[in-house]
Amino acid sequence: MRTAFINLLIEEAKKNPLLFLLVADLGWSVVESFQETYPNQFINVGVAEQNMVGVGAGLASEGCHVFAYSIGSFPTWRCAEQLRNDIDYHKLSYTTVTVGSGVAYGKLGYSHHAIQDIALMRSLPNTLMLCPCDPLETSACIKYILSNPGPSYLRLHKAGEPVISSSEFITPCDLNYLQSSNSSKIILATGISGQDAWSQKDTTYKDCDIATLPIWSSAHGAKLVITLSNYKAIHVIEDHLIAGGFCSWVFEQFQIHSNCYQGQPPSISCGYFDSSVVGLVGDPDYIKALVKTSH
Repeated sequence: MRTAFINLLIEEAKKNPLLFLLVADLGWSVVESFQETYPNQFINVGVAEQNMVGVGAGLASEGCHVFAYSIGSFPTWRCAEQLRNDIDYHKLSYTTVTVGSGVAYGKLGYSHHAIQDIALMRSLPNTLMLCPCDPLETSACIKYILSNPGPSYLRLHKAGEPVISSSEFITPCDLNYLQSSNSSKIILATGISGQDAWSQKDTTYKDCDIATLPIWSSAHGAKLVITLSNYKAIHVIEDHLIAGGFCSWVFEQFQIHSNCYQGQPPSISCGYFDSSVVGLVGDPDYIKALVKTSH
């Protein structure tokens, strides 16, 4: 995903001299190609994520579209106040880009776990969530936010993910179907969890529809509820704690938009990380096998 991100950003920077990439002294082996091609549109702020938001807010207030890139929790939780006050409340064209969702950097310990970032970022009322499952969805997400500038959060995994989706154009709360079997049950994922669902399409989920939700926000929640109301059962999966995560968000939308369906709502179950993940260090597959929980 990060390769698709940087390649598309280089293409767009050629067309738009007001597109900037900011990094906090991370991302080496990824961002150099952008830095070398467009040095005047690249800023390394050093290990100073809160300052990165301030610099980005200044650029965005002058008409630039800023992409600020770092690992997991660093440009999110470390910058919570700045993102709220300087970016979201002013509706600036600033995209927080993180790499290493969930426990992708599990070997580096809990400081690198990105398992609460969705809870923070989706609480910002003007911020659009973008969680692609593969390089194609990554490109579609970037194209959308460039055409619809504003505060946004692009949550990437790492690199080497196979392309499992097919849509090159996605709008908020559009389901991106990976498998359609005319089932009454759907597996709904966001981000890298789409890969987890896809890996079980011939076994656990062989009789289910499987879809991802790459772009979402509460502003478009009614649209999702109307679509999902055609199902009798929804199983939501994510690489995040349940508190404030994607599963919780789906539950909330059905409560908020109960007028969008008639009769009984679909039953909703969830797969997520339980709190035991916090103290674990190791390979992502090892960690995920220990803590993934379904209800």
